[in-house]
Amino acid sequence: MNNIIAVVLAGGYGTRIKHLLPGIPKPMAMVAGKPFLEWVVRYLKTQGIAKVIISTGYLAEVIKQHFQHQPVEGVEIICCQEMQPLGTGGGFLNAVQQIGILPSAWLVLNGDSLLFTRLDSLTTHLLDPKLSGVILGLSVDDTTRYGSLVCNQTGVLVKFAEKHPGVGIINAGVYLLKNSLLKEFPHNYPLSFEHEIFPALLAKNISFKVHITDAPFLDIGTPESLPKAEGFILQNLDRFDFVC
Repeated sequence: MNNIIAVVLAGGYGTRIKHLLPGIPKPMAMVAGKPFLEWVVRYLKTQGIAKVIISTGYLAEVIKQHFQHQPVEGVEIICCQEMQPLGTGGGFLNAVQQIGILPSAWLVLNGDSLLFTRLDSLTTHLLDPKLSGVILGLSVDDTTRYGSLVCNQTGVLVKFAEKHPGVGIINAGVYLLKNSLLKEFPHNYPLSFEHEIFPALLAKNISFKVHITDAPFLDIGTPESLPKAEGFILQNLDRFDFVC
C-alpha cells in the first residue's frame, strides 16, 4: 500500500481566527518561520508521501504562490481550487476530479492541524478486505470541542457522536480511504465528511477502522490554539525533514 496520494484540505474561511490573519488563509499562518501548511507538507514527506494535493478556496492564490516560489524538495505539490464552498468532502472530490489520478488509497487531512502518527500504522489496516478505510482517532481528556467517535469492540466505527464533555476519542480529521470507496460517496454539494459522507457510507454497511492514538496534536483554528503553534512546532522539529 505504497501508492498513496495526500489531499490536504485548505479551502475554509477560518472564521474564528480570520481577524488575526489579515490577507492570508488560516493554514498559511506563519509558525516558526514557515507557513503552518508547509510544516504539514514537510511531515507528510517524512511519511513517504511524494505527491500532495492541496484543496484550496479562500485566498487560494496565496497558497499556490507560496509553493510555486518555495517548493518542498522531494514532494510534488498540486493546488486544486474550489470555485465555491464545497465542504470538506466536496473539496476532496473536486481535487480528485481535477487531477485525474487513481492511487490505491487517499490520505485526507486538514491543513490547519497536525498529528504526529506514522502512516504505516494506518496502511496495515487496509490489508483487511472487510475495511474500506481508516479514521484516525485521538484519545483526549475532553471531547467538548470536537465531538467523539463511537466504535465497537473490534475498533470499527459505529457512529459520530454529538459534542459532550469528558474523556473520549475524537475525530482527528485524518482519513485513509481506499480509492475504490469513492464510487460510494454521495455527490450533493456542499458535502461534509462528518455529516454527510461517513453517515451515508455507514448506512451502506461499509466498514472503517478507528485507529486510536495519543500522539501530539494541534489544531490552530481558534484564538486560543493559534498562539500554541510556535512552541508545538519547535518542540517537535525532530519529526520533520531537515530544514535550514
